[in-house]
Amino acid sequence: MNKTAIAVAMMITATAAVNAEPITIYGLINVSAQSGDEGEGRFSELKSNNSRFGLKGDYALDDGLTLVYQLEWGVNVSDSSSSNVTARNQYIGLAGGFGEVRLGRHDTALKMSQAKIDQFNDFEGDLGALWEAEVRANNSISYFTPVINGFGAQLTYILEDSADAEDAYSAALFYGDEELKSINFYASVALDAEVDGYDAMRLSTQTKIGGVKLGAIVQRQEEIETGLEQDGWLVSAAYPMGKTELKAQYQTLEDDNSVSVGVDYKAGKNTTLFAWYSSFNLDTPEPDRDYLAVGIKHRF
Repeated sequence: MNKTAIAVAMMITATAAVNAEPITIYGLINVSAQSGDEGEGRFSELKSNNSRFGLKGDYALDDGLTLVYQLEWGVNVSDSSSSNVTARNQYIGLAGGFGEVRLGRHDTALKMSQAKIDQFNDFEGDLGALWEAEVRANNSISYFTPVINGFGAQLTYILEDSADAEDAYSAALFYGDEELKSINFYASVALDAEVDGYDAMRLSTQTKIGGVKLGAIVQRQEEIETGLEQDGWLVSAAYPMGKTELKAQYQTLEDDNSVSVGVDYKAGKNTTLFAWYSSFNLDTPEPDRDYLAVGIKHRF
């Protein structure tokens, strides 16, 4: 898998160079030294927190259309195994006045609707640690509407890939700016139907007051096979102080809950030093667990 991904990346890069086609090579290396306790005593390890690399670009076509594409892989930079390189969002599509259509593997509309609210994305405190519906869907068609007066929508249709499977759907309606730059507000409502064995609904919002980012999400999920319904909510905050940013987050799912606190230090334009602590209090047969980490991440 490693050799295949590297060969594909090199081939695409070389082809783009020959054809003078604009292409962007990008990535994130995110590694932490981590101490954890999962009920059997403390242990330490290096974690590659969804480190990744990819290629993306666009190409002007006739009739006002644009070809868009992305090929992204996750890479484990702290360990060596047969799954060292894994597939992430990978698609080809068309963009125009109608919006944008993407064909391939892609995050569902509900997953993308959380925007930047999860302050501990890619770490142990990631909201996916307690909640379902964080799906990167294979065999999917994604449609993004044009944004009009701040309103937009995303639709995901997941094709069945076997005779006994069901088609699945995900949809999200949003308003505002997920980066909180053009306006200091973002909100979305999203639904999943038959996605990875679950139906789900998620309401999300985030704002910025006096430079402080405040976010909240409410989710209801139902396991289709058992009919088990569960509710949860999340609140997050981020407070910048010069090059430093303090972060905190609290999340629930029925009687399970997690709390995370952390600090980021901007060491350079694309480099961040971080430290965080996450604790899980679980009302299940699983033991409570906690983690402490320091690390570095660099974007290129």
